[in-house]
Order: sequence, then structure tokens, then C-alpha cells
Amino acid sequence: MLSIKEVIVVEGRYDKNALSQVVDAVILETDGFGIFNDRQKQKLLRRMAESRGLIVLTDSDGAGFLIRSFIKGCVDPKFVKHAYIPDVYGKERRKSLPSKEGKLGVEGMEPEVLLEALRRAGASLEPDSAPAHPITKADLYACGLSGREGSAQRRQVLLKELDLPERLTADALLDVLNATMSREEFYDLRLQMSSRQTETSSPISSTL
Repeated sequence: MLSIKEVIVVEGRYDKNALSQVVDAVILETDGFGIFNDRQKQKLLRRMAESRGLIVLTDSDGAGFLIRSFIKGCVDPKFVKHAYIPDVYGKERRKSLPSKEGKLGVEGMEPEVLLEALRRAGASLEPDSAPAHPITKADLYACGLSGREGSAQRRQVLLKELDLPERLTADALLDVLNATMSREEFYDLRLQMSSRQTETSSPISSTL
């Protein structure tokens, strides 16, 4: 599996699932047209673009190009690369009917096709780029951010601190954290937040 420096933007979770079997990268979803009205996610894309660069990989139908065009308008083009899948007609296994235009989306592409699309886009392939000590799910659990009572509320506190979308899942948060900071910086941030909340008696706040 190849590691890619840039953050890859896809339309939905099935696209993300397919791509995560092929590359090791931070993958963000637009939630289809949801990106159009989600200012927090637009801001996140701009932040990721400036820190890591973006690769936009949407479906080859009209909807996919509309989403791609929108991203072109809200993110500085100098930070964005575009990967294109070919027009392949058919339907994905999970669907009972083909799409409106009858084309396979990102989720329906063969792994080799996805890799070739990313290579053509100029993706930065880094086989050995994984950090020696990444932030893990165990770290989130230890900080009360996942798998514990009040975890969702604690994540909201952290998301607000980092100016991230409030609907970001624990897995997506983990991806963003590893893309923007080291494990040491994460724990430093936790300590800083805790010190600011020492006068708060709320168990949710004090656990952070």
C-alpha cells in the first residue's frame, strides 16, 4: 500500500472505503452536495490544502464535476491537484440500478485504475512517510474522546478548540489530527486545554 502526502477529497463514504483499500492517506468526504453549504468543511479543506495539499477525486458524472468545480472556487488552486477516473459504464454491486448517467463512480473502480488516476494527478507517493508515533485510537480513548461516557461531548470541545466541523467523526478527527500535528503536540494541546478548565467542575471538561 502506498502512502500519499496530499489529503484526498472524495464524495462519500463508499468512495472513501474503496480508496482506503488502495492507499494510506487522509481521505475527506464532501458528503455529496453537502459541501456547498458546509462552511466549516470548506474551511477544513482550505486548511488541509495549505498544510498538505489536496487531490480531488470525484465521480466522472455531472454531479462529480459540479462538486469538483465548487472546490476549485473555494480552495486556492495552487494547493489543489485533480485526479480523474475514466468513463466506465455499469453499476456498483451495492446498487440495484446504475447511476443516472450509467457510469461507475470512484467506489466501482478497480484498485489499479484508482492508483493510475492518482499518479497522473501528480500525487506525492511516500512509501515510508508514516510517522513513527502517530496519534491512535488508544490516545483518543485515554483522553476520553472515544469509546467512553461523554466522549461525543468532549470531542465537540476539541473540535471547537481546533475550529473543525462539529459533525466530524472520531475516525475523521484522528485523520485530521495526524495530518496537522504530532502525538507530542496533541498531548501538549490536551494539557493546555485542561489547564484552562481547572476551575470548571463539569466532568466532561475536566477529563480533557
